[in-house]
Amino acid sequence: MYVHLKTLGCRLNEAELESWSRDFQAQGVLLTASPENADLLVINTCAVTREAVKKSRKLLRRAQRDNPGAKLVISGCYASLNPEQAAADLGVDLVIPNTEKEHLAEIAIRELALPTMPASAMEPDNYSPLQHNRQRAFIKVQDGCRYRCSYCIVTLARGEERSRSIGDIVEQINSLHTQGLQEVVLAGVHLGGYGSDSGSNLKQLVTAVLTDTSIPRIRLGSLEPWDLPQGFWDLFANPRLMPHLHLPMQSGADSVLRRMSRRCRSGEFLQLLQGARKQIPDFNVTTDIIVGFPGETEDEWKQTLDFVEQAGFGHVHVFAFSPRSGTRAAMLPDPVPHETKRRRSEELHTLAEKLKSRFMRSQLGKQVEVLVEGNPQQTSQGQAWLGYTPNYLRVSLTSAQDLKNLIVPVRLTGLDEQLLGEMADIPLSGGNSIK
Repeated sequence: MYVHLKTLGCRLNEAELESWSRDFQAQGVLLTASPENADLLVINTCAVTREAVKKSRKLLRRAQRDNPGAKLVISGCYASLNPEQAAADLGVDLVIPNTEKEHLAEIAIRELALPTMPASAMEPDNYSPLQHNRQRAFIKVQDGCRYRCSYCIVTLARGEERSRSIGDIVEQINSLHTQGLQEVVLAGVHLGGYGSDSGSNLKQLVTAVLTDTSIPRIRLGSLEPWDLPQGFWDLFANPRLMPHLHLPMQSGADSVLRRMSRRCRSGEFLQLLQGARKQIPDFNVTTDIIVGFPGETEDEWKQTLDFVEQAGFGHVHVFAFSPRSGTRAAMLPDPVPHETKRRRSEELHTLAEKLKSRFMRSQLGKQVEVLVEGNPQQTSQGQAWLGYTPNYLRVSLTSAQDLKNLIVPVRLTGLDEQLLGEMADIPLSGGNSIK
């Protein structure tokens, strides 16, 4: 019995896919990278934007076309918001809502009467992302969100906040580390709300992971800027916590932020950022900005551009506003014309590229540790490997050695579309890293 797993959307969806992989293999259901060879297709859908919904539906149609004989199971935000439509229009065999997706493998096997081989099954911990050429694992630590930003449909799809226990998270990370993994990303719909249902908080979780695991690199997923607990920046004194955060701001105009029901204002954010950069060397902050929110004036747009420049983001994810049925923002007056949204998006992309290039140039000449990922590309200079610095900048370096999944010392020497580096003159010390 073979299953092919596919996901769209956020890091949390990636984390759920890893979990399903382990659960299916525990029942003797094998993974296949080829949808055409699968007996079961499982797709984790997304609905964060209308474009994401289109991509989800397109992926489902393609799955049916490529392998009409396979059973088709869907979950995720699109499936949770539109279960009847998904099942009727797209010929899905089983829809599993977000509230039940932690038991997806068990439910699919039971409801579809799938043959399993428990006698020869692999233990769940025998699954490793490294088997599938992934050097980074996403760890789902919580789900759901208590806030209701006016544009967001995900809170409706994901439901109330639910946190995993610190013990379970630590155990999973230690298991992945024993399998050779070098880096994990703690992810959640509302990561800063971790522990709201259990009397804990994100700082306690990160402290436990730093104390009770020895995995070399720990990253945090997207965090709301108003959610950082007292003393949060002190955690980054431990070099295993990588100096990069994605703090979605969505706008730089306070009047727009109020219409969005966001809980952080531009001045507060800049003050927060100043404190972080004072305490954490080479700290890289990335963000999301929504362009063309209903009623957004030219003055408000200029405030956003000014804010982005002052913040000096290392990268900006630019989203043109698209109304989502069921959200308050879909009912707001004064929609921004498509042409205006297109022009503003181009302006922001141009500014974001300038800021990204400026930040990367500030790193030239420094020696950093790079986690090398994937397989090398052959160039005229030799094997070109790709990896990421601690502050999440992509680096290309040439080496005849096999560097896959190694942490290597690299001197940053140049800049193309990404940083260019060369191996520092330090020999391999054994284990899983060059130091």
